Amino acid sequence: MTHTLEQPRAWSLPQSPRDYVLGHVRAVLADRVLDDARIVVRDGRIVEVGPTRPGTAVDVDGGGLLCTPGLVDVHSDGLERERMPRPGAELPWLFSMMSFEGKLRAAGVTTVFHGASFSDQESAKDRRSVDAALQMCRAIAEWNGRDSVGQLVDHRVLYRLDVRSAAGLAALQGHFDQQVAADRIRRDAQAVISHEDHTPGIGQYADRTFYEKYMVGMRGMNAEQARDAVDELIRDRAGNIAVREESMDWLARQAETGRVRIFGHDPESAVEIADLARRGGNVAEFPTTEEAAREARVRGMSVVMGGPNILRGGSHSGNVSAAELAGLDLVTALASDYLPSSLLGAAFNLADNATMPLHAAIALITSGPAAAVGLSDRGALAQGQRADLVLISREHGCPVVRSVLRAH
Repeated sequence: MTHTLEQPRAWSLPQSPRDYVLGHVRAVLADRVLDDARIVVRDGRIVEVGPTRPGTAVDVDGGGLLCTPGLVDVHSDGLERERMPRPGAELPWLFSMMSFEGKLRAAGVTTVFHGASFSDQESAKDRRSVDAALQMCRAIAEWNGRDSVGQLVDHRVLYRLDVRSAAGLAALQGHFDQQVAADRIRRDAQAVISHEDHTPGIGQYADRTFYEKYMVGMRGMNAEQARDAVDELIRDRAGNIAVREESMDWLARQAETGRVRIFGHDPESAVEIADLARRGGNVAEFPTTEEAAREARVRGMSVVMGGPNILRGGSHSGNVSAAELAGLDLVTALASDYLPSSLLGAAFNLADNATMPLHAAIALITSGPAAAVGLSDRGALAQGQRADLVLISREHGCPVVRSVLRAH
C-alpha cells in the first residue's frame, strides 16, 4: 500500500504535523533494524512502516539517521534536582518544569513519570518531603493544563510512598481520593505507585555502610556522626512497622480496584517478590539481587533497572549489576533514575558490548517501560501506535538526539 499526500501541507513550527511521511531512516522495530525505512503518519498515528520505495514521495528525508519510538521513562527524580540545583537554591516549580523538559527532549524522552516522594524523611540535598511531593503534583497538573499549541513531553507522576512514613501515607491517601473523585484516576487512567523502604540494612542499603557514606557525602557529616545518625534512623524506623503494614494493606486494596499499578522498589529476595505478587504488584523496580529479578520474571512481572547502573558498570550501593541481569534476560525496562541521557547511553552500551542486539536494547527504553506502566499506545514503530519518533546519530561513539517528533 502506497501513501502520498494529495497536496503539500505547511509544517507548523510549534508542533509536529499530524500527517507526514518520513523516509530514509534506519527504523528500530521490535525484531530488527530496518535500513532505508519509510514511516507514514496519519492523524498523529503510524499507519505504515516499510522499505522506502523508489519514486514514492517523502515529506522528510531522515538522511540515514536511526529512528526509534519516543523514550518512556518510568522513574525520574530529575525534576526535584532541577528545582534545587544546589542545597538551599530553590527555583520556581514551573520554571523547573520548563528547564527540565529541555533535558528530556534532548534525551529523546517523550513520556516521563516524575517521582513524587511522599515521605517525611526530608533531605537537605533535595528538600524531599510530603509538602514538596504535593507541590510537584500540583505543578505537573498546572503544566499539563496550560494553554499551548502542543505538549512537547507527556508529563506524569510516579507516586513514591515511603511505607514507614505515617505523614506520607496520609498525604497520599488524601491526594489519591481527590484524584479519584475528580475522575483523574480510574481503571483506564491508572495511577502508578512505587512503595519503598530505605531503612539501612535492607533493600538498596542492605550494607549500611553505603548509607553512612551517603550521609557523609550529602549531609556533611564525619564518619562517626554518620554511624550515629544511621543507628538512630534504624531505631526510629523499627518503631514504624505498624505504619508499613497499614501502607501495604492500603496499596493492596487499591490494586484490587484496578485503578493502580504497583511497583515494588528495591526488592531483595524471592520472598519479597512473592509478597509483592500477593498484594497485586505488577513491577519489580530496581531489584537488588538476581534472585529477586529471576522470581519476578517467573511470575510475569516487569523488571525495571537503572540506566546509570549500566553506564557506571555497577550499582553505586553494592547491589546487583543491571548489565549482568540484562545479559541473563531478566530486565524488561530501564529507567533514568536521575539522569535522562542515561537511557539512550545505557541501551547503546548494551548493544555495543554485545549483551543484546540493538533492537532489543532499544525495547528496554521504549516498549518495555510502556508495558510496565500499562501504556499500550506507544513504545513501538508499528501500525496504530502514537507517532512519537526520535532521530539519532552517533557522535564520538555516543548517541545524540537530532530531532524529536511527538504526536499531538
